[in-house]
Amino acid sequence: MQIDKITFNDISIFHPEEEYSIFNKLNFTKTIGGKEWLRRFFMEPHSDLKRIHGIQSILKTFLEHINDWPLEITNGTIIVMEKFFDYNLDPVPENANSFNSFSYKVLHSADYSMVKYSVSHFADFYRGLYKLVNLFNGVDLPANLHFYLDRMLGALKEEPLMRLAYRDPAKTFTVNENIYYAYYLRVKYRLLTQEMIDVFGRLEAWYSMAIAIKTYNLQFPTFKEQDQPFIKAEGFYHILLQHPVAYDLVMDPSQNFIFLTGPIWLGRVR
Repeated sequence: MQIDKITFNDISIFHPEEEYSIFNKLNFTKTIGGKEWLRRFFMEPHSDLKRIHGIQSILKTFLEHINDWPLEITNGTIIVMEKFFDYNLDPVPENANSFNSFSYKVLHSADYSMVKYSVSHFADFYRGLYKLVNLFNGVDLPANLHFYLDRMLGALKEEPLMRLAYRDPAKTFTVNENIYYAYYLRVKYRLLTQEMIDVFGRLEAWYSMAIAIKTYNLQFPTFKEQDQPFIKAEGFYHILLQHPVAYDLVMDPSQNFIFLTGPIWLGRVR
């Protein structure tokens, strides 16, 4: 789709007051990363038909599993993980054992508190990724979605991350385990985990679109390649209106004039 900035603003994709924006209406993301990816998708609509069909396939796949999205990963989960990476933590022992783990806990008590609090959130995160991968196991996936799930699967094959994903959430981490995971997460798998946070945000943005489709009973447009422009919409209305009156719209070379009235449009001609 090609759209100029004036039209972009006129139809209220974004608005300084969020309740007046289409973006806010369709935003069902729970994490900041997911929201930013959704904003990016809205700001950069595709003009290539193949890519549009690819996104439609992804959304249809999510719609088939709309009630199975893992709940372990929240915005709080992501915030704690990012703070752990940014925190000026004293070096964690590489080879965790009872002696150096206990020493770290005693001699670096504030840092250990950060470690203890963070590791369980990393476990929630990788447990959620594991559920996502299993959710689509054996499903014929669109190429784009398959790529990102394959990246998740690759991360989960790393032993420390796999052990976190399999961890019973009711089981408390020992001091030794906290130090063990803190080292690997902080040193060995920092970049990989940050990539997984970004990948999750992208998937959550697509899932948000699927939720919006189900919530508001939206329909997928169909496209046909031809020389002459043609648009046909039935039951057409602006999604921000509380009590819209739907109408049918047809635009082609012989019907290319629309007169829009109302308090917002002020009799603008399109």
